[in-house]
Amino acid sequence: MTVFADFAALGRRLERVRGRLEKRDEVARFLRGLAPGEIATSVSFLAARAFPASDPRVLGVRWLPRDAGGGAEGAPLTLLDVAGAFADVAAATGAGVRRTRDARLARLAARASADERDFLNRIIGGEMRTGVSEGLLLEAIALAWGVEISAARRAALFLGDLGAVATLAAAGGAAAVAGATPRPFVPLLPMLAEIADDFAAVLTAHGGRTALEYKYDGARIQLHRAGDRVQVWTRRLSDVTRSLPDVVAIARNDLSGEPFILDGEVVALDAAGRPLPFQELMRRFRRVHGVEALAREMPLALHFFDCLMADGRSLIDEPYERRWQALTAVTGGRYLAERCIVTSEAEATSFRDRALAAGHEGVMAKDLASTYEPGGRGKRWFKLKTPETVDCVIVAVDRGSGRRMGWLSNYHLAVRDGETFADVGKTFKGFTDAQFVEMTERLSKLATADDGYTVRVRPEVVVEVEYNEIQRSPTYRSGLALRFARIARVRDDKSPGQATTLEELRHLYERQFQTKGRAGDPGRAGDSERAGDPGVE
Repeated sequence: MTVFADFAALGRRLERVRGRLEKRDEVARFLRGLAPGEIATSVSFLAARAFPASDPRVLGVRWLPRDAGGGAEGAPLTLLDVAGAFADVAAATGAGVRRTRDARLARLAARASADERDFLNRIIGGEMRTGVSEGLLLEAIALAWGVEISAARRAALFLGDLGAVATLAAAGGAAAVAGATPRPFVPLLPMLAEIADDFAAVLTAHGGRTALEYKYDGARIQLHRAGDRVQVWTRRLSDVTRSLPDVVAIARNDLSGEPFILDGEVVALDAAGRPLPFQELMRRFRRVHGVEALAREMPLALHFFDCLMADGRSLIDEPYERRWQALTAVTGGRYLAERCIVTSEAEATSFRDRALAAGHEGVMAKDLASTYEPGGRGKRWFKLKTPETVDCVIVAVDRGSGRRMGWLSNYHLAVRDGETFADVGKTFKGFTDAQFVEMTERLSKLATADDGYTVRVRPEVVVEVEYNEIQRSPTYRSGLALRFARIARVRDDKSPGQATTLEELRHLYERQFQTKGRAGDPGRAGDSERAGDPGVE
């Protein structure tokens, strides 16, 4: 059995090695030397996880007890000893649970050297600090067992856990990894779409024929069922099953062909059946108490648009047209997204106008021959919306991080409010790298205050901003926030005094309810001032 001191020694080597390939090779050598039962545990530990990514258990602590340790005692600590100790800590429940967990960790620490305790704390704290990202770890797994990296990435999407990929590779090699398929209750990253501006380009890209679907102003979900078990995830792979009992009931009572995995959208409705703003829908997703009451108050419309598995068989490599047939069979033709196959711009425009008139965002265009690519974005799927725009003034900007390090790149947007300006959101979207550089230089000259992170600037630069929706906001003094704000262009032709006013923005907010419903009142203007994050999808 592999002793934990060997893992700690690997960590120290990884700290010293600078090159990415050298780190990858070190990890690959270590993994190849492990016993089969140690592989998944080691991969989790290298990713600074006490348990595999697919394992819901948590330790419930942030570090070893501060008075633990002082010198290794007894037999050398092994990788599986550590895994077993973590399992015991996670299993602790009842009164005095924190003391119980600390006591179990203290026993573990007593067997560890100072070096081992350091790496135990890194795993517990969720930060290994060796320069081994999950991407590099996946490359090491592929190298260790001679697997194509593309096949390893695909398997990781399906299995949801790098440890599972490594175990599969060690047991069956490249062929086993290449044959990995989606599994119920392992959520897949959703396939994404590119933005398109006109139907002519879409029809050209799709060979003169495309499937259009309503682009609903809701929240994307992925629904899994096998037997009576049902789970629902958001597009960010957050489990929201408890918050959506009505969706769970539909999955159990109205759908067939399980095990299945469906991709779809939920939309909140008012009492008259009109779609509510996205902000209201988020109340359903966040609710964990009084869920049934809120479900009655705010029913959901469910619109499925893809089938990734039916009758236990993966369909992601089947063409969209075949997946739609399977989806129709699973749903019995109910709960489907509004859809139309078009071959001309006139047909497409007419369908989009119907979607907009119904209060939706626009349309999706999908190549009928397209396979489902989890996490992928390309010209097989397009989204076509008619974004609204307002003219905002940049009043502050945050310093960038990551690849935007050194730039002023997260812009605070404001509208005119009398002689002052009222914030309505932030965005870093819309500019090229060259424009970021140019705007950094320009705004630096307008700086009036700098706290090291946010730079306040004189309100002189006007930008045209596209947005998806205007929401109520308790964060901004204006009381409103732009959802999915994106800078379309700099308006050097406009002065700050010609920017959109707060009064105009309030008018645009109210105008949304000509086609949307309003929570608590289907017939007249009311108060929907409930907190929501404009950036949540």
